[in-house]
Amino acid sequence: MSINIHAASSGHTWYGTDFNPSQAGFAQELASASGAQAQLYDQAFAEFCRRDDLPDFDSIGLHGIWSWISDENRAVIVDFIRRKLKLGGVLYISYNTQPGWAAMVPMRDLLTEYSQVMGAPGKGIAPRINDALQFAERLLASGPGFLSANPQIAAKIESMKKLDRSYLAHEYFNRDWLPMSFSSMTKWLEPAKLNFACSAHYLDHIDVANFSPEQSKILDEIEDPSLRQTVRDFLVNQTFRRDYWVHGARRLSLQARREKWLAQRMILTIPRHLLTLKASTARGEVELHERVYRPVIDCLADYQPKSVEQIARNCEAQGVTQGEVIQALFILAGTLQVQPVQDEETIARAQPLTDKLNRKLCQLSAEGLEQGALASPVTGSAVTADRFHQLFLLARQDGQRLPQDWARFANGILQSLGQRIIIEGKVIDSDQEQLAELERRAGKFGEFLLPIFKALGVAR
Repeated sequence: MSINIHAASSGHTWYGTDFNPSQAGFAQELASASGAQAQLYDQAFAEFCRRDDLPDFDSIGLHGIWSWISDENRAVIVDFIRRKLKLGGVLYISYNTQPGWAAMVPMRDLLTEYSQVMGAPGKGIAPRINDALQFAERLLASGPGFLSANPQIAAKIESMKKLDRSYLAHEYFNRDWLPMSFSSMTKWLEPAKLNFACSAHYLDHIDVANFSPEQSKILDEIEDPSLRQTVRDFLVNQTFRRDYWVHGARRLSLQARREKWLAQRMILTIPRHLLTLKASTARGEVELHERVYRPVIDCLADYQPKSVEQIARNCEAQGVTQGEVIQALFILAGTLQVQPVQDEETIARAQPLTDKLNRKLCQLSAEGLEQGALASPVTGSAVTADRFHQLFLLARQDGQRLPQDWARFANGILQSLGQRIIIEGKVIDSDQEQLAELERRAGKFGEFLLPIFKALGVAR
C-alpha cells in the first residue's frame, strides 16, 4: 500500500519486494490501476538483492524490517545498500532500539518460548499468542522478582492483550526480534559508508521539548555523533528510531540551510477547528504558545500552500520571529497538522497517477476492502480517509454533488453488502436512522474535509 502511494504521489520509479505473495500481488494490482512506475516482487531479500536488472537508487527505505530479520539478512541488505545506493543517496531506516526495550526483551523471549513449547500442535498463531499472554498474566500475578525490578511490564502485557493478533505475531512473536542501540546500528552500516544525517521524526529536532536544561548540557558536551545519539536514547528512553543516513554526506552552510527552509512550502492538512496546541514529547505533553502558533495557523487557514518565507513575513507584523515560525512548523508537522508541499512540476506529474490510484482505493472501499488512506500529489504522502469519506468521494466522482446524494449512495453500498453502521458498539437497525447518520457524516465531510481534500489534490 505505502509503496504505491509513494510511487503515484511522487511520479518517480519505485522498486520493492514483499516475501508474502498475496501482499505483493495486491501491491501489483494497485500499481496497475494507477499506472505508476512501481516494480514489485515477492522475492526474499537475498533473491531480490541479487537481481541484475535493478538500477542504482537515489533513496532506499526500510520500515519495520531491520529489527525483525536475521543477521544474515541484515548483512545482505547492508551489502545491497553499499552497492546500489548512489553517492549522495539517502537511506531511511526504522528499528526498535535500546534502552526503551531493555525490560521487555526477557519477557518477549519468554512469551515466544512459551508459545513454541506449550502451544498445542496444529494451533494457529493467534491461539498460541492468547495462551502465552494468559501465562504471562499468571506469572506476574505470582509476584516475581522480575516484576518488582520492572513494574512497567504489567502495563505492557495488559496493553498487548488489546492489540490485533496479526500485529503481535509480527512485532513480538517473530522468529527474529532484536532491539538495537544506535551505536550498534552505526557499526552495521559502516561497510556501506553511510553518515548519520538526522531523525526522520520532526519532534526529535526540538531539544527544548525533549530535554531538561541539565540533559541538554550533557548532550552539548558530547562531540561524537554516535555516542551523542546513544546518550540521547537513554535520556528519552527511546523505543523506536526513524533515521536518515546519507552516502557521502556534506553539511550545508547555515545560509544554504536557511534558504532551503524559507523556500519550502507548507500546507494545513486538518480542519482548523480540530487543531490542537499541544504536543506529546519525551517530557510529556507540552502546551504550544498561542502568541506564536495562532498567527502561523491563521496564515495557513485557507488550506493553500505557502512558503516558510511567506509565513514568516506574514507573522512578523505580529511579533513572531522567523526562528519561532520555523520551530512552530516543525512541531505542527510533527503532530501531523501541517505537511511539506512538493514543487508544482512534481504535483502535475503525480496528479493523474494519484487520481487513478484513489479511484481504485475508493472502489475497494465500496467492495468492503477499506485501506484507510488515499494519495496526495501535493504532499507526496498518504491522507487518512475512512471508508465513508471514500464512498462520498466515489459518489462525487460519479457526478453526485450534494451531501444528501453522497449519503444515499453510501447507504446503497452498505445495503447491497448487508452491512450496518455501528456506533459505540450498537448496530443501527433502522434504514431511516442509518441514512440520517450517513447524511450527518456527509454534511460534515462536505463542510470540513472536502476543502482540505481538494487542496491536497485528493478530490477535484
